[in-house]
Formats: sequence, C-alpha cells, structure tokens
Amino acid sequence: MSGPGLRGVLRVGEKVRFEEAVHRVVAIEGTTVRLVAADGRPWLAAVAFLAGSPGFEVIGEPGPGRRPVLPPFALLDTVTEQTAERARFWESHVLELLSGLPAGAVEGQEPRPEFDPRLRTLTEREAAKAAELTAAGEPASVRTLTRMRQRYESQGLWGLVDHRNTRPATPFGRVDERVVEAIAAAMDEQADASTGTRERAWRRAQEILAARHPGQQVPLPSRSTVYRVFRDLEGGRHTFGSAVRRRSNANRPVAPFTVTAAQRPGEIVQIDTTPLDVMAVLDDGVTGRPELTITLDVATRTIGAAVLRPEGAKAVDAAVLLARMLVPEPMRPGWDPALSMARSVLPHDRLTAIDQRLTLAAAKPVIIPETIVIDHGKVFVSETFLSACRTLGVSVQPARPYTPTDKAICERTFSSVNTLFCQYVAGYTGSDVTRRGRDVAAEAVWTLPQLQDLLDEWIVAGWQNRPHEGLRSPYLPGRELTPNEAYAVQVARAGYLPVPLAGEDYIELLPACWRAINDYGLVIGHRTYDCPELGPYRRKTSPVAAMRGRWEVHYDPYDLSRIWVRDQAGGGWITVPWTQLPMVAAPFADFTWRYARQVLAGRGGDDTDQAAVARVLADLLHRAKGGPPDRVIARTSAAAASSRLPELPGAGENGTPDPAAGQDVTADADVEPFGVFDPLAQETGLW
Repeated sequence: MSGPGLRGVLRVGEKVRFEEAVHRVVAIEGTTVRLVAADGRPWLAAVAFLAGSPGFEVIGEPGPGRRPVLPPFALLDTVTEQTAERARFWESHVLELLSGLPAGAVEGQEPRPEFDPRLRTLTEREAAKAAELTAAGEPASVRTLTRMRQRYESQGLWGLVDHRNTRPATPFGRVDERVVEAIAAAMDEQADASTGTRERAWRRAQEILAARHPGQQVPLPSRSTVYRVFRDLEGGRHTFGSAVRRRSNANRPVAPFTVTAAQRPGEIVQIDTTPLDVMAVLDDGVTGRPELTITLDVATRTIGAAVLRPEGAKAVDAAVLLARMLVPEPMRPGWDPALSMARSVLPHDRLTAIDQRLTLAAAKPVIIPETIVIDHGKVFVSETFLSACRTLGVSVQPARPYTPTDKAICERTFSSVNTLFCQYVAGYTGSDVTRRGRDVAAEAVWTLPQLQDLLDEWIVAGWQNRPHEGLRSPYLPGRELTPNEAYAVQVARAGYLPVPLAGEDYIELLPACWRAINDYGLVIGHRTYDCPELGPYRRKTSPVAAMRGRWEVHYDPYDLSRIWVRDQAGGGWITVPWTQLPMVAAPFADFTWRYARQVLAGRGGDDTDQAAVARVLADLLHRAKGGPPDRVIARTSAAAASSRLPELPGAGENGTPDPAAGQDVTADADVEPFGVFDPLAQETGLW
C-alpha cells in the first residue's frame, strides 16, 4: 500500500527542519548529508542521526521528500472488519490522488491521464476523483477528498477510519463529574481509617458533595450505579478490603518503582524484624510467637544472621546481630558433614587461607556489609547500633516511614521463611487467624533455644542451598542460583574476599558494663563470675579514672554463661565463666535469667541468692527441654529434605523408633550438647 509519495526519500534541494532551524540539503555522500543553514553555516550529519533528531521534518508540500507515515497498526484491530474495509477503500483512492496509482498497482503500470501528477495538478486530480466517485454511486465532494487526503498524510490509514465507531466509552457513563469527585474524595479518606462498607463511604461522599456545592441540586445516580463507580475507582486500592494493604498502597511513591540491585556481596544489606508464624514454649511455660530479626544480603540473598526473641528486642540486640553476621557460622554437634563449608560450592580454600576459623565453619558465607537499610524502630536508630556501624565503616540508610517496599526483599524473605520452614514446625500458626488450626498452642513443643537451633540448621541446609528466582547470572542463562552459588560467582567476578571479625572485634561489639573485681570475682545481674586469671586484679582499681576504678566488662545477652574483662595491663581479654555454670546444662540468655528471678521472687524466695536462682534456672531449662506433660518432643523434619539427620541406635529406616522391635516410642533421644561459639578460640581453630 505504499506509493512513491510515501517512501521517505530525501533528495538534494529539499528543505528540512533540523536543530530548530531550516536547512537545505546540498549534497548526499553515502550515509552523510551536507546541509546549509539559512545564515550560510554548513552542517554535516549522519542520516540516522538526522532522521532521529527531535523535530526533524521535510518542509514543503507532500511529495517524494515526505517522511513515511506509518499507521497505528494495533489500533486497526479495535475496529470492525467492515470499518477497516471502508478505510482501505478510501486509502486506494487517496493514493491514486497522490501518486497516480491506486493501492495494489502492478510493476510498470502507468497512471491514468486524469490522475497523472506529471500532467495534472493536485486540484485537478481531486476534482476528477470527486466526479469519478459520484458517478460510481459514492457521492464525494472536492472538500471531502481534500480532508481525506490531509488526514491520510498526517495519520496514515488510521486517519481514514470512521471514528464514530472508535469513540472511547466514558468510564462513568452519565454520572455527574461532581459526584465522581466526591466519591473519590471519600475513598481517599479511608486510607488510615478502619475498613468500612460502601454504604458508609457513599454517605460520606454525599456530605462532601453538599459541602463543596452548597445550594446546588446535583443529580444523584442510582445505588447500583454508585456501587459501579466505587468498583471502577477502587482499582486495587483495597478501600473496602485489607487495611494493611490499603495503607501500604497509599504510601507508595509517585515515582516509578526501581529494582534494588547489588553487584557484590555486602553492597546492600537489609535488616528487619517480624513475628514468626510458630508458637514456641517460652520461659514461663506459656506459648507465644517469637520475634525473628534477620540481616539479608541483597546481592546473594544470604541470611547473614537470624535471632529469635520472645519479646521486643532491646537496643543492644541489633549490635549483637551485626557482630554475629561478621563471624563464621560454626558447625554444631549433630549436624551432617554435608553442611560444612568444605563440602559446599563456596571457595573454601581461598577463604580458609585468610581465616583458619573457616576450617570448621558451616556452609554459609560471611558477609561484610557496606550499606545497611534499616527502618525507624528503636532497635536500629539507637546510638548503640549506629556507633557499631560507624566503627565498622558501615553506611546506615534509613527506609522511609511506613514504606515496607524500601525493604521489599527482606519482607519477601520473611514470607519464604514462614512457608519453607515454619509450616513444617510443630505449632505452626498459619499466616493469619483464618488459616490457624484448632489448637495450635497445644501443638507447640519447641522451646525458644531449640527453635533457634532448628532455624540455624535450616538456614544452612535449606535456604543457602535452595535455588532462588531472584538470583540469575548472565553467564548462566536460564538457571536459578542458590545463595551459596551466587556468592561463589560474585566473589570470582568482583574479587571480593571477606575478612571476618577477629575475636577481639567480636567482643568489642557486645554490650559493655563496668564492675569492680572483688575477692569473690565480679557480679552482673546477681550472677557471680570468677576465674584464676582475675587474681592480680582483685580489690584493685582500673586505670580508667572516669569510671571510678571499675573494670570494663562485655557480655553476650544471648549467652550469659561467661563474660569478658578487658585486661588493662596485659592487653586482650580475660574470659570469666559463671561460678554456678555446672548447675545449668545448657546456654541461657538474659531474658531467661530475668524470668528465673521473677519465679523465685514469686515463691517468696530471695531473688539475689544466685545459687537458688541457678536451681530454678536448671529446673526451668529441664522443664522446657521435656516439653509439656505427656508430650513427646521430636526434632522437626523441616531440614530433612536438604540434610540427612543421624539415625538413632536401633531405629527404623526413617530414623524413628520401631514399636515392632520392642523400642520405646515415648523415650526422648539423647541429644549432644550444643556447642557455644568461642570468639577467642580462633588461634587454635576450635569452636
């Protein structure tokens, strides 16, 4: 359907508009066009650059120098076949007006004399075409043909379509625009309010309408039409649905969404807290949902650290979380050797050459953050956490208030943890109350330390070795990478090698307090710590005069079995164990100790008697380990798909007691004690 007048040929002598000025084409050399401006200045421009420059056009009447006009082909699919055929009919006649040949002309065909541009002017050709159409039963005036020709030159075939059949439907029909505006205003007011019905919103819209147009009689539509307007305006705003989704949508930025991208490990790390979808047995024997705080590396999707707490975290916890992220994950007793770093895709040899502690580390990389994205929670905007980041040279980037999309990857990871891990754990609550079982509290058998142990193992066995749809490499098209594989690829590409925190650095990040060293040691929270290494410092004042001679002490709030005292004379740290530690068979945290004191005080005992508190704590941990009465605590199979658990002696094929063989199905299996990380054991490579 093309003719000579639509081929877009640029010839010498044409005038063109270029760089907001009129130029004449004086020469064409290959793909280069030589132009001369009105003031005589010469120009040289490539054809592709000239044709693609803003505002370029060929000046003059339509003819061989016109740029091609392409019709909007997709819009032609929106009209009926009859309307399209009518447009093609007019196109054939307009083409004959312009070039002398109708659409579909064969090679070598000559124009008819009355339409030959070499013999007739455009006005004569239009008059001849009008007479021809009128004689054929298609009345058309010269004015009509002129209008058709102009529309075709500016819009192509789409300009010849009968647009009475393409008029867009009004979105709200005959509803008064003032009513629509009032309804939209009423819906906007629902962003922060509790979810109501459309009836309430319509009443509010009528109030807005009366206030905006006092004394005017605005025609009101029917109730069904009003509900249709509500439906058309809602458009995914959740005005009458989830209030959480509605507030989240209202806080979306006006600018287009951009993907949070990172090219190397640690470039961007997101940190956040959420309730876990599992009921755990807390220290007081009552079941509750713990809080999960994680650090997530955007580039590799590695969960650098994950900590569970039964209540709102304190300011010191974020600094401890950062410290745990910067040290290797140790292999725990009972873990399968397949979970070690030496058996993984991680560059174990290169990493071990830097830090020998990685010899016995689990298959999870150490991520050194460059930028951490936080929300405005008290935990993350505290001076403790910010000071730790400044010390490590980590940039802190606060997210915008009430904008979870700023940490969208971390939020999505929480959902993955709940679906990939929590739903396999006894006491799973579901994502909301409508999906919760009949008696979830009765199913909860795991204590918080046990649940933490399970989560740590699942992160290594499941998360780090599971392909992630957000991890793809241009060098491995069509393949989803695991976090460990993504780390290995990015280390090789970016030359990134982490230097984990040394033991002294790890202790520096822990919360500190100041205590005097007496004959019996030193006391923190009614717990006495002592060891022979404190002998030279008993009853002596420290060199820090500002602290009245007291000594600097650091402690881990998640493991109070020992503390560290800064050796002001010899340098380094002195590890001091709790004097009553032999009475407690498992590590314990600060919140566990505080509850043990509350129980003792409730019994009328002296909560400052550490021996009595130790007995209560030992009883508490034993009760938590045994679980509720008449319940069997069994290790969850959440990580069974990724790691092989050691079989029990005399167990069946699946590692469970066999009643047919006379085995006791109610007896608890022997559990190897949990190994506590010792940051000062780096010299020997032990954990």
